Amino acid sequence: MRYYRLFADHVGESHWKNVDVTLRERVFAPPAKQIEISEPEAATQTMFLRLRSGWDEPIHPTPVRQKLVCLTGSVEVTASDGDTRIIARGDVWHMEDHTGKGHHTKVTSEEDFEAVIIQFD
Repeated sequence: MRYYRLFADHVGESHWKNVDVTLRERVFAPPAKQIEISEPEAATQTMFLRLRSGWDEPIHPTPVRQKLVCLTGSVEVTASDGDTRIIARGDVWHMEDHTGKGHHTKVTSEEDFEAVIIQFD
């Protein structure tokens, strides 16, 4: 399991990094058996998002540190350093580029892009 992390360096350039999720076996919902699960991360709010097919927004930083989980459709996201990721169904995108140059996002699928956003700040 992994997610795509987008962050800004000390000079404001945004970059991608693939992050592997560490899972460990533990009891999560007693009396159920142990399951493989990651460490919890406190969140402040959750939202649903839809970007219509053809959406193409200007370069911008993320407003807060957040994770996006794609439910349907796909977007192409370009970091300010030019590196690109396609975010599609089942992908998780962790946004930390709330300072600096930001990123460009456009919907690449014929269908609308729908996602869940989990905010941390």
